[in-house]
Amino acid sequence: MTFKELGLADPILKALQAEGYTNPTPIQVQAIPILLKGKDLLGVAQTGTGKTAAFGIPILQHLYNSQNGQKGKRRIKALIVTPTRELAIQIGESLAAYGKFTGLRNTVIFGGVKQGKQVKTLRNGVDILVATPGRLLDLTNQGFISFRDLEFVVLDEADHMLDMGFIHDIKKIIAKLPPKRQSLFFSATMPKDIVALSRKILGDYERVTIKPKQATAEKVEQGVYFVSKSNKPKLMVHLLQGRPDDSVLVFSRTKHGADKIVKKLRQADIGSAAIHGNKSQNARQKALGDFKDGKLKVLIATDIAARGIDVEELSLVINYDLPNVSETYVHRIGRTGRASASGIALSFCDLEERPYLRDIEKLIKQEVPRMPEHQFVDSEDEVETRTPQKQQRSHNSNRNRNRNQHRNSNSNGSQNRNRNRSRNRN
Repeated sequence: MTFKELGLADPILKALQAEGYTNPTPIQVQAIPILLKGKDLLGVAQTGTGKTAAFGIPILQHLYNSQNGQKGKRRIKALIVTPTRELAIQIGESLAAYGKFTGLRNTVIFGGVKQGKQVKTLRNGVDILVATPGRLLDLTNQGFISFRDLEFVVLDEADHMLDMGFIHDIKKIIAKLPPKRQSLFFSATMPKDIVALSRKILGDYERVTIKPKQATAEKVEQGVYFVSKSNKPKLMVHLLQGRPDDSVLVFSRTKHGADKIVKKLRQADIGSAAIHGNKSQNARQKALGDFKDGKLKVLIATDIAARGIDVEELSLVINYDLPNVSETYVHRIGRTGRASASGIALSFCDLEERPYLRDIEKLIKQEVPRMPEHQFVDSEDEVETRTPQKQQRSHNSNRNRNRNQHRNSNSNGSQNRNRNRSRNRN
């Protein structure tokens, strides 16, 4: 099936063609016809399945068809609530791309920055608002945002929002919504609290469930290095110096961590750049463009900022930090080994990340091959390779050491108390 067969308006088809989109993903094939009919939707799908286009394209089509030469200040007709700043920006960019020939306007608001520019844009009028929960409620309470004209509401990554503690904010937002609206609810998982939340926002709805993609990429050679957190930069430099001509995508769990990696690599004369939500859009686009063109060999990215990265000859993916969500690992390593090419994905794993590794191996139903010992192994890394007997002996040794330290501490404390009593008497 093609997007043209879905009955989309010409301006949207033109924009999708400009973006290189021809065939919709499974969730788009199932969701777009439902949403074009005006029905509510419960979507169960992982990140990376094409959800943004699945809900964004129908909303753009409805708003485009209802413009009818409308004059006056634009009022917010569609609201998309999402948990993080990075994802909000990504959704905003996608909507701008899909709707660039429709004449519709969208904007993104999020916390952590001054509200002045966001308020100014809202005062000028927008059709679609993408927002994180906290800033949305804040500006609504200040009177800068009205839900009165809303026709479409999307809760995206609902389980992620609950994990981040936004449940109370979401309930407050739902309470402010107009009763007559089309509602869309997306979540990767459906535990009881998510089901209960979906019932608060959805009316007569249809459900679309997209199963996760194949557990792991067949053509990706995987490996894991056990290394302490302090030795990760040294191992990274060592690996990159041995592959100076390869294009390497490095994943960091945090934005701050991505910047620290760039700093460490710069000290070793290895050129790199980081892309994440704190970088300006121009900086992110330049870094990504240089990486795709081969001018930059090493790109450091957070997971959400890395969405949309598609480099044909990506030689190596390095998980500098193992993700705490197993499916994210699959998504990361799938960046390499595309089409007929082969690829390599290497991961660093410190002691705190061992549970993440076990969860990943459970998901992909295989053990990630252990890489041979490297020159940056220290005592904390050796735990993984010890036999159970050695681990028990080490545990007993540590326990005895702790007991001795405790005895010494008590002895020292007793001596100090005796000295103090002597001073007081004197």
